[in-house]
Amino acid sequence: MKRDPWRRGKRRDDAGLNWIDTAAVYGLGHSETVVARAIDGRHPKPYVFTKCERTWNDKGEIIKCLKRDSVIRECEDSLRRLRAGVIDLYQIHWPEPEEDIEEGWEAVVRLREQGKIRWAGLSNCNAAQIERVRHLGVPASLQPPYSLVSREIEAETLPYCGANGIGVIAYAPMRNGLLTGSMSRERVANLAADDFRRRSPHFQEPNLTRNLALVEKLRAIGDRHGRTPGEVAIAWTLRRPEVTGAIVGLRNAGQVPGVIGAATFRLSEAELAELET
Repeated sequence: MKRDPWRRGKRRDDAGLNWIDTAAVYGLGHSETVVARAIDGRHPKPYVFTKCERTWNDKGEIIKCLKRDSVIRECEDSLRRLRAGVIDLYQIHWPEPEEDIEEGWEAVVRLREQGKIRWAGLSNCNAAQIERVRHLGVPASLQPPYSLVSREIEAETLPYCGANGIGVIAYAPMRNGLLTGSMSRERVANLAADDFRRRSPHFQEPNLTRNLALVEKLRAIGDRHGRTPGEVAIAWTLRRPEVTGAIVGLRNAGQVPGVIGAATFRLSEAELAELET
C-alpha cells in the first residue's frame, strides 16, 4: 500500500493498489505461480516484488543460501514461475548466512545490470548490514517489519535509509492481525497449535493485555473518522517520511474495505500523541 493511491491508468474498479509482494519460498514456489495466473491478461500489470536466499531441497526443507550461483538460479526459477521477462524488485529475503551477504548482494546487483531485474532491494537487514554492502550498489529499498508494537527500526535503520535515499517498504503494519480490531483474547487462545503467533511475544502476556488495550485506542481514533483500527495502524506506519509503502496481507477481497482507507488517511499530531502515551 502506497502513501497515496496510484492514479495513472486506474480503472473504475481498481482500489489503487499497484504492486504485489511475494517470495520464492512462499509455498515453495507455489505463491509465484499463483501470482502469475492472477495478473495474466491484466493491463496495466501490477509491479511484482519477489525474493531470493530462502531455497529448499527435494524434501521441502528450507535452506539459507546467499552463494552467487544459488542467487542467479533462484532468479531464473522465479522468472519462469512468474512467466515474466523481468522482475520489478528483487530482494534478498534475509541476511543469512551473514558471512555471505556481500556475495549474495553482488549477485543481485549483477542481475540488475543484466536486465533480469529492474530494482535491487534488501529485506530484514539492519543499518550496519546495509552499510556493509552499499559500496557494491545502493539498495533501492529495504523491507523491514514495522508497526506500533514493533518499532526497533526507528532508532538506527529508518534514519539511515532516509539519509541514503533508500525506500522503506514496511511489512506487518498490523502485526499479524493483532492490530486489525478483530483479534480478541478468546481468538488468541483458540489459535491452532501450529500457528506461529502462539509463540510470538506480542500474543503472550503481559504484552497481549497491553496490545489489546492499544487496539481499543486505535478503534476510538478510527471511529472519529469512519476508519477501522487496522487503517489507523497502517496510517501510523505510513506517517514516517522514510516509509514509501506498507505491505498489507489480505486473505480475501472482503478484507479490502477494512484497510484501503489507510492510503489517504492522516493522523493528526494530537492523535499521534494519544498513541504514544
